[in-house]
Amino acid sequence: MSVHYTLNLRVFWPLVTGLCTALVCLYHVLRGSGGARAEPPDGPDGGFPLLKVAALLLLGYILLRCRHAVRQRFLPGSPRLGGQATFSPRHFREPRLGILLESYYEHEVRLSPHVLGHSKAHVSRIVGELVRAGRARGSPGPIPGGGLALAFRGDFIQVGSAYEQHKIRRPDGFDVLVPLRLPPLVALEPQSLGTEPALAPAFRGCFVCALKAPPGASGGHWLRDCKPFADGFCVDVRGRRHLSATLVLRWFQSHLQRSLATVRYSLEGRCRVSLTPGGLEQPPTLHILPCRTDYGCCRLSMAVRLIPAVHLGDGVFLVAPPLAPSPVGPLSELPGGLRADALWSVNTSRQEQKLLGSLQERAPPGACYLKYLQLLKALRDLGARGLDPMAAAQWGRILSSYVLKTALLAVLLRERAVEQGWDEVHLVRRLEELVQFLRGCLLGRQTLFHCVLGSYGTAAEVGPLPKVLREAAPVDLLAAFDRHSRELAAARLLSTWRRLPQLLRAYGGPRYLAMCPPPRSQRTQEFPKDEP
Repeated sequence: MSVHYTLNLRVFWPLVTGLCTALVCLYHVLRGSGGARAEPPDGPDGGFPLLKVAALLLLGYILLRCRHAVRQRFLPGSPRLGGQATFSPRHFREPRLGILLESYYEHEVRLSPHVLGHSKAHVSRIVGELVRAGRARGSPGPIPGGGLALAFRGDFIQVGSAYEQHKIRRPDGFDVLVPLRLPPLVALEPQSLGTEPALAPAFRGCFVCALKAPPGASGGHWLRDCKPFADGFCVDVRGRRHLSATLVLRWFQSHLQRSLATVRYSLEGRCRVSLTPGGLEQPPTLHILPCRTDYGCCRLSMAVRLIPAVHLGDGVFLVAPPLAPSPVGPLSELPGGLRADALWSVNTSRQEQKLLGSLQERAPPGACYLKYLQLLKALRDLGARGLDPMAAAQWGRILSSYVLKTALLAVLLRERAVEQGWDEVHLVRRLEELVQFLRGCLLGRQTLFHCVLGSYGTAAEVGPLPKVLREAAPVDLLAAFDRHSRELAAARLLSTWRRLPQLLRAYGGPRYLAMCPPPRSQRTQEFPKDEP
């Protein structure tokens, strides 16, 4: 994917001003050191006021040029917007919405490629050393017999929005998969739970993994030989031993703590690191703090989620499932003898990255799919303002970044959608189309399926997949939430879209935009009430 660099005026002009000031000071110092020379006719300081006047004139010129550039940037007929200001959205009349969106994107949403690149490289170095130390330590494990315990495979896989180029605001959070190696005597038999009729919708995208003998192993000897592994990492489900996500996560956290103790001393000169356990249901977080002696240009504090992953094949991994997104009943009440600690979730980040890449390659010139996704995430964050913490958390779970990304992919993969205009000229219209699609999914008019799992997936776009994924039932990403919560989210989404000009003026861009009066039509009439 190509990276688009633009000049950041908020950094450029202060740098120019500082450089001019430094030149003035340097001239003053050099002139003072030459005191032995003859004084000029107009006195000892006769030349310096002239230089100060010249510097003031230069600064005045710079300020005028800066003001002119800003005015040209935000004029309704700006060539950057390609006439966008003449477009009026359906729900409200706001000729400057495109200008406000561009300003908000540049000042509040878009990440500096330089800072993001440095952050990713720093995370890669630290996590690489930690994973290599974990592999070198082997696995004394909680069970007898290190050869029959889990171990680090030795590599790591960077996933999430930071590596798909659609992260917003700050590059301070990253997700990294740490693949685990199973003992040679152990093989897995994954099974999708999508066809379980009595299972709550929140768990129909989960999997269970039964142990089985590898090819060529005899049943009786295999059961006896792998008993230490089964006792340490497995639970009984329906009469068979299944790999437990909870037990694997517990082992992973303790092994990471020991590995971190090994590399902490070697990292002291570059950063300070600490590990926060995530409990029995969430992966641990590695905190990377800049060292006091680190004079790098990107001194950021970063949090890296280290996620243990079991490889299924073809770049697909099993990971511990997230917490249930809505109150669907106690986990102990899972039907059919299922156990919550035996459930796994599937991670298809590599396939989704490949799908995004293929769409970008086939895109017409000027298409900016990832910019639309970034603005959609920023719209969600604006909608969370003013909510109490519990409501904001529920809002963020319903409109998670994964749901928003899947919605964008669903719209792009519709018939001939990729061939239509997705450039900056159609910014408002396309963003409104995404909002209406999401609202329809929340109200049940359309179904937002997982983009890889099941027959509704995009296997032809992402390449080969394990058989268990191809045969899995389609997964509705919003089925886990009750109807009332979805209707409230749909109303909130529509209200946020209707109030978007006011929100952008209040929370984004240059502060003078907040003082711009809204159009007369908005001052004289109220927005209609939200309807589900």
